[in-house]
Amino acid sequence: MTKTIYEKSAEMHKRAKGKLEVNLKVPLDSQEDLSLAYTPGVAEPCRIIASTKNAVYDFTWKGNSVAVVTDGTAVLGLGDIGPEAALPVMEGKAALFKKFAGIDAVPICLNTTNPEKIIAIVKAIAPSFGGINLEDISAPRCVEIEKALIKDLDIPVFHDDQHGTAIVVAAAIINAVKVVQKEICDLTVVVSGTGAAGSSVIKMLHNLGVKEIYSFNINGIVTKEDYNSYDFLTQELSKITNTRCERLSMSEAMKKADVFIGVSAPNIVTSEMVESMKRDPIVFAMANPEPEITYEAGKAAGAKIMGTGRSDYPNQINNVLAFPGIFLGALNCRATKITEEMKLAAAYGIASLVREDELSEDYVIPSPLDNRVVKAVAKAVSEKATEQGVARLF
Repeated sequence: MTKTIYEKSAEMHKRAKGKLEVNLKVPLDSQEDLSLAYTPGVAEPCRIIASTKNAVYDFTWKGNSVAVVTDGTAVLGLGDIGPEAALPVMEGKAALFKKFAGIDAVPICLNTTNPEKIIAIVKAIAPSFGGINLEDISAPRCVEIEKALIKDLDIPVFHDDQHGTAIVVAAAIINAVKVVQKEICDLTVVVSGTGAAGSSVIKMLHNLGVKEIYSFNINGIVTKEDYNSYDFLTQELSKITNTRCERLSMSEAMKKADVFIGVSAPNIVTSEMVESMKRDPIVFAMANPEPEITYEAGKAAGAKIMGTGRSDYPNQINNVLAFPGIFLGALNCRATKITEEMKLAAAYGIASLVREDELSEDYVIPSPLDNRVVKAVAKAVSEKATEQGVARLF
């Protein structure tokens, strides 16, 4: 019997006992080696760093290291599975950092879901790392945690579940509108899902220049009229979506839409909804592991461009297109933070790798395995950080 991908993965993890190990950069083969790497020689870099704090970037791994931090409350499509069960995913994220950007990343799974404790713990470990990648923390707590850490730390903090997805979606939209010959400012977009990823997608599209966005969650359409009943995250979205405060079902909103973006739940979009959309509809159905509408059904219903989160279909919206290059760019220039403008620069950097003569309905975003991506994103991010004055190296 053919084994499933899940069975093969479990066997691989058990055989290897995880995906990570620590390797040495210097030899430890002689007495002098020991004296240089540890006592007594190590006292000298310690003294230098004690007198000049930023020298830590020159004498340690800090300038090329990231902590991958989770509490295990929103893991992939699995939900709240706890810190131990989240560790294989955090190891995987760390492996991607190393493979695609050469960054040393450490998985850190916390046995607390209290935002204040998570903030305090991350602040306490921050001296060891050049950046903090928050991962698989449920909304809206993830937004609260990220905002506090950005405010209190002088190193890049980035919640990939929010911004990674949004950056890649924005890159795909930048190119998709060229294929369908529309302008970003003229688009009407329906977004299903207002959690971590959905909220950041909406904000990114707003910053990109989309003027009309209808956002939906389990309670229906988001509108300013219901502001007082929302959590702080949805309140923010209500200010930039549904400009006419319309009470629409998602089916009704789809009739007005050029674009549908799904980061919510499986099988909530019907073929009829796609058929009702405006000319040459763009559909990114990214619910994991089952999408809002299948690729086949979306195309059969007339979607001009379909994007998914899967590697076995065209136009994969994959966060690995974003986060390695973003952190590499931020670390290379020793940025103190990752700004909204840096995220948008990353999106344009990704989009730029598909030449206009290459663009097609099946190719609006580069492959996650395209080795040009990390360099292009890192360059765009570093340049924007320098332009904004948040870079410490020029």
